[in-house]
Amino acid sequence: MATQRRMRFVHGQVAWMVATVLALALLGSLSIELFFVVSLIGLLIITELTAPFNVTPAWRRRLRWVIALGLVGFAVIVVRRILAILPPEVLPW
Repeated sequence: MATQRRMRFVHGQVAWMVATVLALALLGSLSIELFFVVSLIGLLIITELTAPFNVTPAWRRRLRWVIALGLVGFAVIVVRRILAILPPEVLPW
């Protein structure tokens, strides 16, 4: 039973990522940063939609580390984008 739930989660995530690549390619805006952000959003949605009510399995507890790393990556992307937008006079270096 636990393996079925885990595989349902994996299949959902893979389907989300494939749909993301297809949609971004069709829109002509495929970039690694945008793919990462939309995949992270999908990971968060699928994690919440497949969350068990009573007991949290060990693999779901380890998933928190993946989510934390994804949020750190998202923060890096946001900071890079903000620094690219700011004029050079604003930056102290």
